[in-house]
Amino acid sequence: MSESLSPAREPNPPRPGLWVRLRHGRRARTLIAIGAVAVLALGLAAWWYFSGRESTDDAQVDGHVVPVASRAGGTVLSVLVADNQAVAKGAPLVRIDPRDYEVAAARASADLAENEATARAARTTVPLTSTTASSQETAADSELAGAEARLAAAQAMLREAQARERQTAQDLERFKPLVGKDEISKQQFDAAATAADSARAAREAAEAAAKSAEKAVEASRARLAQAQTGREQVDIVSSRAASASAKVDMARAALEQAKLNLSYTDVQAPVAGVVSRKTVEVGQVVQAGQPLLALVPLEDVWVTANFKESQLKRIRPGQPVEIEVDAYGGRTYRGRVDSVAAATGSRFSLLPPENATGNYVKVVQRVPVKIVLEPGQDPEHLLRPGMSVVPTVLTR
Repeated sequence: MSESLSPAREPNPPRPGLWVRLRHGRRARTLIAIGAVAVLALGLAAWWYFSGRESTDDAQVDGHVVPVASRAGGTVLSVLVADNQAVAKGAPLVRIDPRDYEVAAARASADLAENEATARAARTTVPLTSTTASSQETAADSELAGAEARLAAAQAMLREAQARERQTAQDLERFKPLVGKDEISKQQFDAAATAADSARAAREAAEAAAKSAEKAVEASRARLAQAQTGREQVDIVSSRAASASAKVDMARAALEQAKLNLSYTDVQAPVAGVVSRKTVEVGQVVQAGQPLLALVPLEDVWVTANFKESQLKRIRPGQPVEIEVDAYGGRTYRGRVDSVAAATGSRFSLLPPENATGNYVKVVQRVPVKIVLEPGQDPEHLLRPGMSVVPTVLTR
């Protein structure tokens, strides 16, 4: 009775067999092994992915900044551009009062005309002087030849007169003893004396004529020497003509310089770009060489990335680069490594670090790497010099 009222006992549940337990243990180990392999594969993949990438946040967009300075001094008449305005190459930027330079150009033009006239006159004088000098030298040479011929004739006549004088003197000496002996008549003796006197007079006249001829030869030689100086005069006139031509060249160069200075009063854009750092205003008096503004050509920008020196062992020119720009929400641009700087950034600083004290602390240096954009990456010219970027070099 009591046994019938007590609750019925359930039979003990059967225990799983050994095979079932082994099967469940293998499955757990398999899952663990698969998980471990998956984790290892993911780790290897992550290692492979990140080991082939070198990145730095110490980078910025870089570009040319073209300073525009005045090459002429004067008062600014007008400023034709505004800040941040895009301008084309050759566009007018600033105009300076040109009146002083116009006056200088007009004066240079007048100087050139005067020197050209002087040079033409000097060139005309050269052949005239040459012809005159040649004619004078020829005439003086002919005159000298005539004077020498007359001198030779006078000397011959002198010798003849001297011979006649000697002969008549000898005849007179022979007649003197004969007239005392009355061997000749007094008339013959007087005739011989008269002939001797006449011969002496003829000799004296011949001597005078010879001396006169000698003087004439000396005068002709002096005139010939003077005429021969015409060659030097031709050289002098030719030198003056060359000097006048040189002055023409100088005046022409001065005129070109004056025109060039006048052209500098219109300041034009040397390159296409965006106007920046404009400091010039209308009415301002500027000097030659004074900066007026700067132009930034946005079509030619690149990235300067300062990588740690330990990152450079696998960076080579030509490797592809992904560039994230902070200003545009991480927008990515494609580029490539162009070159690696020749020295670290600290070497180009104003005060390079010196370790002469002996207290050396090793600091990881950074080396600038130039990264250029691939063609067509920035058609809107959104990248501006100075923007912060994060470049990642794909070394594999």
